[in-house]
Amino acid sequence: MTCFVVMGFGEKTDYYSNPQRVLNLNRTYEDIIEPAVTASGLECIRADKIIHSTVIDKPMYENLLSADLVIADLSTSNVNAIYELGVRHALRPHTTIVIAEQQFAFPFDLNHLSITKYEHLGKEIGFREVMRMRDVLTQKISAIVGRRETDSPVFLFLPELLSDHRGEAPPAPAATAAPRDEKSLADLLETFKEAKKAVTKPSDWLFVVAVLKRLQNLQPNDSYLIQQLALATYKSRLPDMLQSLKDAQATLEVLKPHTSSDAETVGIWGAIHKRLWEVGRQRHDLDTAIRSYARGYFIKDDYYNGINFAFLLNVRAAVSEGDEATTDRVLARRIRREVLTLCDTALAGTLAPADQFWANATKVEALLGLGRQAEAETLRDTISKGTDQWMVDSMLEQLGALSALNP
Repeated sequence: MTCFVVMGFGEKTDYYSNPQRVLNLNRTYEDIIEPAVTASGLECIRADKIIHSTVIDKPMYENLLSADLVIADLSTSNVNAIYELGVRHALRPHTTIVIAEQQFAFPFDLNHLSITKYEHLGKEIGFREVMRMRDVLTQKISAIVGRRETDSPVFLFLPELLSDHRGEAPPAPAATAAPRDEKSLADLLETFKEAKKAVTKPSDWLFVVAVLKRLQNLQPNDSYLIQQLALATYKSRLPDMLQSLKDAQATLEVLKPHTSSDAETVGIWGAIHKRLWEVGRQRHDLDTAIRSYARGYFIKDDYYNGINFAFLLNVRAAVSEGDEATTDRVLARRIRREVLTLCDTALAGTLAPADQFWANATKVEALLGLGRQAEAETLRDTISKGTDQWMVDSMLEQLGALSALNP
């Protein structure tokens, strides 16, 4: 017997929570769903684990129809998961379980569904909540598998459909000779992450791009993959810097970065136009970069977008005059003071060593931009010890660019 799991994977932003949160949905799958399903004696299948040659749609529909049980996690109001749940409800009258994080909200009436809620902390889920939810899910699986009690609202409100529906899984689809990618979506994602970590020079990004394109064959409309492809494309600097930026720009356009409320999308859009400004000195690229980082900063309230926003305000002040230049310089100082607070808050928590370095490096830049040079130099020297040289060089390059502006 099989259980098909409908949900997002990896880290996803919950735009409907206030404030917005990022949930690592892999924690839900690996810590709660998969153990509960396996303990119930079913094979657990999630879409990203399917090995297939083209887009994931065909095996997804096959599993929605044939799976003995479907568990749909709607956390972060994931529109793909909600759509797939609707498909399941239209195909099968029974054996579907719906769960969601406790802050789940969606502008569609799902009140008629029985949704089991659980608490997600963001990167992790508390041990007690994991064990509680596993037990709840195991009991639900035991209760509905084999009983074939109607839980689909389609069949509940249109009971005449039941007379033509045996509720039996269709025969397995005939095997085809179509070639397939020998890695699943999950395997390719892991390859991508490892390749990204291993990058030491621009040309290494070519392999990252190649892996991302294979991933896109399986998930062509996934916004995360599009964002990462744009990032890897411009970082490769091939065939040259300008062309790589234009290619990245074209890649990201499909996510509508001019109006997007996704901080990652607008942040990458800002990075592309920041570099286009550096290459071509076109004022519209500078203005676009500033607007993008500003939107990313006000959406996410993060130090990455904030420090880039402040830096580019000083860049624009350097090529402007009068009140325009003064306004940008004053706003840049205000943003840097806010960024210092954000850095301190982040550093007070638990950060990976690399993230800790970049938070401190951002703090160094903010201090320097505020004229607190002695503090900046002390912190710079402290965090440079024992750190990868390319990271230190990247920090020093940015500090040099800031110093040249005399903010």
